[in-house]
Amino acid sequence: MKLLALGAAAVALALTPGIASADTLPAFDFTDCPAPPANADPGTWRCEAFVSEGKLTIGRQEIPLGEMRLTFSEGRVNGQYAQVFGTLKHEPVRVPGLAGTTLQLRYGGYSDFEGNDERRGELDVYAVLSHPLLRKECSVGTAAAPLHTVVHDDPALPPTVLSRNPPTFHFGVVDPDLALPATQGCGPLGKLVDRKLGLPSSAEFHQATYVQYKQL
Repeated sequence: MKLLALGAAAVALALTPGIASADTLPAFDFTDCPAPPANADPGTWRCEAFVSEGKLTIGRQEIPLGEMRLTFSEGRVNGQYAQVFGTLKHEPVRVPGLAGTTLQLRYGGYSDFEGNDERRGELDVYAVLSHPLLRKECSVGTAAAPLHTVVHDDPALPPTVLSRNPPTFHFGVVDPDLALPATQGCGPLGKLVDRKLGLPSSAEFHQATYVQYKQL
């Protein structure tokens, strides 16, 4: 599920005019910001901290994903754009229709948050499913074979400036073509979980995100 991804350059190009009022902003956490590489161009690096609310729609079923937090750093190395992933944090959420089952997103090892004309970013993730009767390895996608998300601007939530100091923005993204495989490693109840979730299936991922920048 391409979670969020709207790099600094993309935000700057897509901002709506003016500054929107921000009555309530989330608390941004820069603790997990990755340091620039040793050969980074001085003064070009910043950390981006994301706080998002997402939902996953599979057929007629909607799974609220709750809050997700992500950090990464970006800047230049030898004059070329570069980025370093930090962390993806997601607390387990209950899965509707599967009593006692939770879902937690984890980073799948690849990210690209440099937006372009075709998309706003890409992110690999996988979803761990937990229940006392499911094996600990139960998941949709795996660390070795993650879900690949490609997100685009959500017209319903265009990028908006909330603050210029510190730089803070609000925007929405959507991946309308997320491919979800059948579960893996769940044990004897895996087929039941697949039937309840309608897997394998195409899905749609929506995310509303706040992002703030900090110079490194």
